[in-house]
Amino acid sequence: MTTRTLFLSPRVTATGHALADAARRRGAHVETLRDWRVPEQWRRAAGASLYAGPLFADAVARELGVGLLEAPEDWLARLPYELTLRNVEFTTIEEARLLRRPAFVKPPNDKSFPARVYPDGSGLPGPDAVEGGEPVLVSDIVTFAVEYRLFVLDGEVRTGSRYATRGDLDVAPLAEDPRRGEVLGFAERLAGTGLPSAVVVDVGLVDGSGWAVVEANAAWASGHYACDADAALDVVLRAARPEGEFGAADHRFLRPVPEVVRD
Repeated sequence: MTTRTLFLSPRVTATGHALADAARRRGAHVETLRDWRVPEQWRRAAGASLYAGPLFADAVARELGVGLLEAPEDWLARLPYELTLRNVEFTTIEEARLLRRPAFVKPPNDKSFPARVYPDGSGLPGPDAVEGGEPVLVSDIVTFAVEYRLFVLDGEVRTGSRYATRGDLDVAPLAEDPRRGEVLGFAERLAGTGLPSAVVVDVGLVDGSGWAVVEANAAWASGHYACDADAALDVVLRAARPEGEFGAADHRFLRPVPEVVRD
């Protein structure tokens, strides 16, 4: 069996350190890339995996030979209302600029502009900053009383963490949270909703309404908060691995990585 090598971006975070420690404990190699270019000896490395932000991942994944799983951009908008407890529209930023009401607007899988409540579409970045065809999710505004991060593998929650209470950072392992059973019960309802085999899903309790999906995130770019690092690493290694290792069921969830032109 090929030994895994976990590659990290130059900006190593607390989660990067935790995943690196977990990888070393199981005998995997860990390499920190020093810039946005993959050294020759690591190009298309056997057993490569990656933990990094989307922009850095786009720059190095092709040279590493790594495929990256992520939820479809319109996944949240396609969920039934009973799983979101709010209306969510998948559209373009050009259309969203025409909004004349407050809404929560975010890029589906990237961070091309801040995800937040906008008083109306005029507050969104203009065409000089973000092209009009950029996909966005436009959501009704709801208040989450408490929010949780779940690392999910083959539909099973491998580890979880509370990360916010009423919008403020409030981190604790899911195992120690009094709502653990409710969180896991709600997560079971997400089976068959069209997610990749390895993914991160954020869920929360909406004031006065019940449990709802916050969003889906790529495991290879998600912070682990108080999740168990070893269990989170299992999900990351499945979500970012050599392209040839992905089965047919996951091919449609592979991130379209751009061709990077080097000087």
